[in-house]
Amino acid sequence: MIIELAQRAIMTVIFVAAPVLILSLLVGLAVSIFQATTQIQEQTLTFVPKILAILIGIVIFGSWMLRVLIEFTQGIYMNLNQYIR
Repeated sequence: MIIELAQRAIMTVIFVAAPVLILSLLVGLAVSIFQATTQIQEQTLTFVPKILAILIGIVIFGSWMLRVLIEFTQGIYMNLNQYIR
């Protein structure tokens, strides 16, 4: 039962983090391609677009992410008597 709960927790974390991580990955890749083509090697250039993309991603996916976390937490609290044996 503990292993099943841990698996559900890990899958929930992956589902919640995936949209923001994928968005950050795509923006980082686009900025890296831009830097390679223009030969601009400024290390701080990637931070601002990534931060903006993550903020936009949280605005877009935030309600869904919160709903997934709330459903997982409610599932734990509803079945708490099964976990305590």
